[in-house]
Amino acid sequence: MTVRNILIVVAHPDPGSFNHALAAGTADALRQAGHRVTVSDLAGEGFRADVGPHDVTERADTGRFHVQAEQANAARRGAYAEDIRREQARVAEADNVILQFPVWWGGPPALMKGWVDRVLSYGFAYVDGRRFETGLFRGRRAMISVTTGGTLERFSEEGVYGPIDPLLMPIRKLALEYMGFEVAPLQVAYGVPRTSPEARAAHMAQLAQAALQLATLPVERTDAWRTALDEVPEGAWARKA
Repeated sequence: MTVRNILIVVAHPDPGSFNHALAAGTADALRQAGHRVTVSDLAGEGFRADVGPHDVTERADTGRFHVQAEQANAARRGAYAEDIRREQARVAEADNVILQFPVWWGGPPALMKGWVDRVLSYGFAYVDGRRFETGLFRGRRAMISVTTGGTLERFSEEGVYGPIDPLLMPIRKLALEYMGFEVAPLQVAYGVPRTSPEARAAHMAQLAQAALQLATLPVERTDAWRTALDEVPEGAWARKA
């Protein structure tokens, strides 16, 4: 067996939530199989959801906070805030990344969206010309696992919400696939407040099995993220704005 480094990012404010139970159960199953697992509990670790000057310890321009310019400067100079540095180090080390969160108002909670905005930043997760097939994390794998309050019927083609997949396209395609990750099939626990303990246990087992299966698939890691900014001119983002 090849040992994988696996990062599970969970975004829910309640440590007693089913989302945390799913993250913990999956982590336990992976560790028992011999894999190395890190769980990022965004709420528990005090991760900020909002992008702003607090993201960096050194400014490229004190008169204007242009997000990509400040992210590029922070990447070049090692000037990210501690919570971003911590999460980027975890992503860089991971072979597989699993995102665990509830679907709120048709999308991820602010904590997960903030993790995408702040951690998957310009100069670390992407640069001009390195997206999708040439993404900096090509060769690695990811999975999205979510819970919903609505039932499967409500998220069906005929249901009042419609299918769930389009709701998660921004994170699946425009974040993970954009970075080059190969994304496994979506894992969904529907109607969690209405399900029995037995149904929850069954879903926990299903998610753990999916994560174990993902860990058997080949991974080709590179350190492209380390040198990505060397490939583009200073301020390349500005000419395409």
